[in-house]
Amino acid sequence: MTIASINYQKVNVDKGYTDRLLEVNLSDKTISVSEIPAATREMFVGGRGYCLKLVYDKTKASTRYDSPENVLAFAGGPFCGESSFAGTGKFIIGSISPLTETFCDSNVGGYFFPLVKNSGFDAITVTGKSAEDVVIFIDDAAGTISLRKAPATDSSLLTAEKLVEEWRGADKPNSIAFVSAGIGSKNTFFGCINSIYYDPRRQRCRAKQAGRGGLGTVMRDKGLWGIVVKSNLSGGAGNQADDKKRLRRAGTSLRKVIRDVDPNELRLAQQGTTSLLDMMNNNDILPVHNYKFGRDERQHLVSGKIFEEKVFDQKHPDGCFAGCTLACTKGCEGHTLTTGPFAGRTVPVDGPEYETAAAITNLGIFDIPAIMEYAWYCDEYALDTISTGVVIAFLIEAYQEGYLNRDDTDGIELKWDDQETLFNLLHRMAAGSTGFAGEIGRGIRHMKGWISERAAVRNGNDKEKIMRELELFGMESKGLEFSMYITKESLAQQGGYGFALKGPQHDESWLIALDQIKNEMPSFDEKAAALRWFPLFRTWFNIAGLCKLPWIDVRHPDAAKTDDPAKNLPTIECYLELVNSTMGTEKNLDDLLTESERSYLLHKLINLRQGFGTRMHDRIPLRAMAPVFTDEFSSRREYYVNYLKENTEIKINGQDDAELLKNLQDHRRRQYEILTDTVYAEKGFDLNGIPLDETLERLGFTDPEYLEIVAQARQRQ
Repeated sequence: MTIASINYQKVNVDKGYTDRLLEVNLSDKTISVSEIPAATREMFVGGRGYCLKLVYDKTKASTRYDSPENVLAFAGGPFCGESSFAGTGKFIIGSISPLTETFCDSNVGGYFFPLVKNSGFDAITVTGKSAEDVVIFIDDAAGTISLRKAPATDSSLLTAEKLVEEWRGADKPNSIAFVSAGIGSKNTFFGCINSIYYDPRRQRCRAKQAGRGGLGTVMRDKGLWGIVVKSNLSGGAGNQADDKKRLRRAGTSLRKVIRDVDPNELRLAQQGTTSLLDMMNNNDILPVHNYKFGRDERQHLVSGKIFEEKVFDQKHPDGCFAGCTLACTKGCEGHTLTTGPFAGRTVPVDGPEYETAAAITNLGIFDIPAIMEYAWYCDEYALDTISTGVVIAFLIEAYQEGYLNRDDTDGIELKWDDQETLFNLLHRMAAGSTGFAGEIGRGIRHMKGWISERAAVRNGNDKEKIMRELELFGMESKGLEFSMYITKESLAQQGGYGFALKGPQHDESWLIALDQIKNEMPSFDEKAAALRWFPLFRTWFNIAGLCKLPWIDVRHPDAAKTDDPAKNLPTIECYLELVNSTMGTEKNLDDLLTESERSYLLHKLINLRQGFGTRMHDRIPLRAMAPVFTDEFSSRREYYVNYLKENTEIKINGQDDAELLKNLQDHRRRQYEILTDTVYAEKGFDLNGIPLDETLERLGFTDPEYLEIVAQARQRQ
């Protein structure tokens, strides 16, 4: 049933842009098309930059995730949808998050936004709330945008192919793509959004996820079941580059690097990101037992080699958008579910990605069928696999340490290495169970308060003392659960997580391999400099509509000849060619970094406006810096004793492990504070993490509204 509809005049893509915004208000059921101002395009470029600007403009300091004025923004960037280049299916979704209470964004691949862009839009905003679940339907061929009653289902994956058949009419099934969120998004704070498209080679629908920050929760709170787009990309028009030949040469150069390098390094085309399981375990970085340990002898049971040889269907190339030869999407065509409401059904499973698999090793489970089961159910329920797994790991440790008992958990015993614990909690939280299972879906930050309050009443203890103890191993910062890397031995990655504006998510700063494995930034100054440069260039991909993996995970052979191999500058030349051939410009790397820094600064300003964004919010739990308990210390005692000898003035002279551990913890805390001072100076912030006046002026943030945000933040200090 159609609730509202408009006709629109399509604007074609020109040099990467349509300069059109689709706005939908679900409260008053209005749909409108407007022009994106040239000043916005110049300042914020696209993708993440557009999402930040659109959310900033329509929200205020009092806006929460469930406020009607909260904006759910979608944007693809100027290079999204360019099939002549690898990794161009990416787009960004951003909003005020239920977990962080400030702006959070998540990037995702697939065909959805390339089709949206082909339909004439660089961005979409959804505001307001609908009393009944609805679908936004963009029909390029008909020239209509409509608001329709949603399908009578809370499923996100199981009904996908049926809906594609229903919606496509006489067109090919891959002319349809959509985003949706399932029942888990309705019942938790870490719901994800599935980007669903039809894969004609596998002849089924596939899904990628915008996982972080609870954006699916925002979507379902608004009464939005999904957004559907119907368009035809078969003409191969792409982004209508200024110089198509130059663009094709750049795309050919990048594909050659991928073809020559990837098979001999991470083998992403064969193993997907599961190849990281072997690398991380071999370097004590794979999370086990709530990030307590970084290595486990059982890891060989879930090796990326097994996924390559026995799990993934290798018959078809697996890029999530046309033209990507990295082909890391991967998938299994037949897993039979053994738990939950769909037990006994055989389903295809997309991925799993490294983060999903590591969320299971973090529970002490080393079993591929369990990983596949978890991956599929999280996608079907629309739950972030990272937050879901990290919350469960925290609860198991809290139970094992005596902060929780069966009265708290509604009779559920929480155990390591136990699939029953995992799937019991997963299915209960997704279904919206009351009691304990209903509480845990609000994330670790909430659960620390919930547990400390109950434990204090039960034991007559000080609530604040219990809270401080839980904060030592509650793996969240800014309200967002940590992504899946042990950071104790990488100061650079500690800062990468702590200073990340949306919380500890690796897409802003993934330095663990460069720092801990390759040792390419050995000095303190090199780490601090990297914590300015890498977040800017990594998030440039998010404003451009590009995937980072062809740059960061496929090292160009000529990079070793440069002064800074970690930056992979020869591959960056391919991206500069993409930029300039598309837009008809001659930008350099500094121009790209400045563009990214403007978006970075706007995110910082939103955080400050919402009451966050200062030094106290850049703290990370002790376990991210050092062992918390003596058994952690003892598991690598020789390493830590040698570390203390080589890096501190402490004389090792018969101290017991508890005293040595305390010395190590104090040293690591001091290191982090010194790093914070240094990185803030690199970024142009004061010692409280607030931007300096000259930083605001240099980047063009001179409007009185921006200056007032900073002034108020300084007054609060």
